[in-house]
Amino acid sequence: MGHDEMGVILDVTPGDHEGFERHLLEGMGHSVSVCHGPGHETCPLLDEGTCEKVNHAHGVVFKLDLDREYHRRILEQYKQTLPADMPIAVAVQPGQETIYTELLDGLYVWSHSPTTAELDGFAALVEAADDTRST
Repeated sequence: MGHDEMGVILDVTPGDHEGFERHLLEGMGHSVSVCHGPGHETCPLLDEGTCEKVNHAHGVVFKLDLDREYHRRILEQYKQTLPADMPIAVAVQPGQETIYTELLDGLYVWSHSPTTAELDGFAALVEAADDTRST
């Protein structure tokens, strides 16, 4: 992959939302793929052990309700499946970052809707990880 190609960021947002930060990330020039798996559909990564969207992702941004057992299982599966150097960020409900510290260990965690600067910082981490892998 050339330096001018940005990796795809997978935006995992339950339900019918357009992707909770898709417009901000795309506005910064990043390719974004949206997964609504935790909503109406089931998660193919959990059910089948593979997911095309995950296979093409270079970074993942989640907005999950960790009080829901299914959402915790999804996050755990992503952590087990993705390469250790792939950036993963999770926006959680306030307080969940202290309840689920073990599950969130090693991830970037926001207990609020991330700001444009925080998303830009995360996107920079995705690019840096891509650069590290391609060298």
